[in-house]
Amino acid sequence: MTKLYIQLSAALGPAECELAVQYTFEQLTKDAKSNQIQLTTVESSPTASGYLSMLLLAEGEQVQRWANTWYGSIQWTFQSPFRTKHPRKNWFIGITGFAPPSELPTDQSIVYQACRASGSGGQHVNTTDSAVHATHVASGISVKVMTERSQHANKRRARELIALKLLQLAENNQADQKTARHLEHAQVERGNPVRKFKH
Repeated sequence: MTKLYIQLSAALGPAECELAVQYTFEQLTKDAKSNQIQLTTVESSPTASGYLSMLLLAEGEQVQRWANTWYGSIQWTFQSPFRTKHPRKNWFIGITGFAPPSELPTDQSIVYQACRASGSGGQHVNTTDSAVHATHVASGISVKVMTERSQHANKRRARELIALKLLQLAENNQADQKTARHLEHAQVERGNPVRKFKH
C-alpha cells in the first residue's frame, strides 16, 4: 500500500482562509473515502476560525493518482462569516504532497518521551501512554505522535515526521540563500570600495 503525506495550508491568508482549510479537509475526507483512500491526521494547527495547516497521511493503492487531483491552489467562494461587510468572497489555500522520507534519523539522535494521547478521535485515540513526544536534538525539531496503537509504531512515525521537517528546513534554507544571493545583485554599493583594480 502506497503512502503519502499531504499538507493543507492557509499560508499567510486571513481567518477566512483558515476556515477554507477546514472546509477543504472535510471535502478531502469525503473524496478519500469514495476513492478507498485512508486518511489520518498526523498534525494540525487549529485556530478559532479553522486551521492554519494540517498534515495528513494518505494510504491506498491509487493514492498518488488521487492526490495529484488535489495538489495546488484550492479556491473557496463564500461570504465571510467574520467580516459581514467584507467585499471579498474568494479565498485560497494550498495543498502539497510529500513522499515518506527514504532516510530516517536514528533513534540515538532523538529524545523520546511517552505521553498520553489527547483530543478527539474516537476509538483511534490511545488511552494508554503509547503516544510519543519526540525531539531531534541537533535541530530542536519536536513532534507529538498519537496516531498509532503502539509506542513502537508511534516512534517510527515520529522519525518519519522529523525527517520530513528536516527536509523542509533544508529546502527553506536553500531558498533563503538563493533569495539572499539575488538581493546581493541589487545591493552593490557604488562607492567606498574595499579594493580597486584597473584593466
